[in-house]
Amino acid sequence: MRWLRRAARALAWTLLACSLGSVLAVLALRYMPPLTTSFIVQARIAALLGEGEAPQFRRQWRPLQAISPQLQLAVIASEDQRFAEHQGFDYRQIRRALDEANRGGRARGASTISQQVAKNLFLWGGHSWMRKALEAWFTLLIETAWPKQRILEMYLNIAEFGPGIYGAEAAARAFFDRPAQNLGREQAARLAAVLPSPRRMNAGKPSRYVLQRQQQIEAQMRALGGTGWLARLADTSVQ
Repeated sequence: MRWLRRAARALAWTLLACSLGSVLAVLALRYMPPLTTSFIVQARIAALLGEGEAPQFRRQWRPLQAISPQLQLAVIASEDQRFAEHQGFDYRQIRRALDEANRGGRARGASTISQQVAKNLFLWGGHSWMRKALEAWFTLLIETAWPKQRILEMYLNIAEFGPGIYGAEAAARAFFDRPAQNLGREQAARLAAVLPSPRRMNAGKPSRYVLQRQQQIEAQMRALGGTGWLARLADTSVQ
């Protein structure tokens, strides 16, 4: 039984160290841009292993002030309209997704922007309970340690907008040949339109579906009240 106690003690210390490491990582990333992300590392490894065509990786960090307010609003309208209100989890959307699934409808996502940041930064794809539990842990840490503007800034800088194209600046230059701060409403809505599946949808050569989704996002942006809605994020920021 001694070996069992030693194993339990080692496991406890390992969990404590991992928890402390995750807290320190989240705290550090409140103030500094990440060197890379888990999803970028996975994509690079897949390219090295020859799994599919190796993309040219493009990524350039920009502070939130250097990203068009139109794009900020577009991703909120498209991905998480209650971003300013929730603390990381949109239980209303989760209930709707579960209700639709129980009725036999098409599975729909209910991940918030905060959850997507947690997943893209630290985790991997898939739907295992382990990954979901870790996603919840990192989401809670992020929502506790970061202001809403920082969460949005991180999301806009690490989201994949096309094969090997990460972040708003790289996407704006790749698809529209302009910096992210100069994106207009239509261009911003089109970039947001491809976020659910950036490797199948193309913002530069949009399909009919992408164009329809772009129009829906523009309507949602107007319904939110335009870019003036972004002022709400300042009221929910961590001091």
